[in-house]
Amino acid sequence: MTTTLLRIVMILAAVFILPKAARSAEAHWPETLTIGTGSPGGTYYDYGEGLARLLTRKLSMPVFMRPTEGPTENIKLLEAGEIQLAFVTLGVAQQAWNGTGEWTGGKQFRAMRAIFPMYDTPFQFMVLQDSGILSVADLTDKRVGIGPQGGTTGIYMPEFFKILKINPTIRTGSWSELAAAMRARTLDALAVGAGVPFPEFAELEKRNKVRYLALTASQVVALRLAIPELGPSVVPAGSYPSLTRHYQTVGLYNFAVAHRTLPDDLVYAIAEAVFANHDEMMQNHSAAADTVPANFTRNTILPFHDGAARWYYNNSASGVVRGD
Repeated sequence: MTTTLLRIVMILAAVFILPKAARSAEAHWPETLTIGTGSPGGTYYDYGEGLARLLTRKLSMPVFMRPTEGPTENIKLLEAGEIQLAFVTLGVAQQAWNGTGEWTGGKQFRAMRAIFPMYDTPFQFMVLQDSGILSVADLTDKRVGIGPQGGTTGIYMPEFFKILKINPTIRTGSWSELAAAMRARTLDALAVGAGVPFPEFAELEKRNKVRYLALTASQVVALRLAIPELGPSVVPAGSYPSLTRHYQTVGLYNFAVAHRTLPDDLVYAIAEAVFANHDEMMQNHSAAADTVPANFTRNTILPFHDGAARWYYNNSASGVVRGD
């Protein structure tokens, strides 16, 4: 028997022969969980890899991460029952819940329930220093990468440019592909809404001199008036080596969500695992600094899963939950 065939037999044995208790901590829990994350090279992807490892260990069940285009695909997969957990930005979640985003086709997606806050998503603009591009307004007629079409940036950035009366040539794709195009000078800029530090921005800085283009005060006002779900956001100085001043911008908050049919005690255990292991979450990605119970108040759009709601209620009495 070849080594490859032997490995296949061992995997099948683990799935089909081992008793159910060995594959799931509780008999009424699903045998596995899958988390819808994002594109390679993005914050969702790195955060999701770490979360899957943590939950696999703490829940005593296999938890997998699934690379996707981001929130829109995650919401569709969750609604279809193909995944059980997902990452969303609240703005995209609001479009889904109400069926108002063009990508929804008028359908209301209401299977998702909030579990825990992840982090803020500041919108950020980067160019190479030798590009000669000095402001966001200079992006007209330039080639700008905005990530996967179904990602947060892919949904919001075309609207941003329309509001700001900027007319670039937009390119979509995975963040790793777009960063490679930036290095090859076939792209002029990257525009992203993501947790900080954004992995591909950090990688670009290692080999290139870059410039971050800040929104002007009037541009921030125009965006917030036109897109009410946007809030003030900041990328702190030092988040990237060349960022010496706070970068003022706009942003959206991210939440992890679950399918509404997941058992309450399983969702409670997920919340407990995440909040009780904050240091490990931080090792996965520093954006998890905001993955704390007090930030549950940032969600004013989605109902919480009953299991998560019980976790916040039980821990409010002991003073773990603040900000409410």
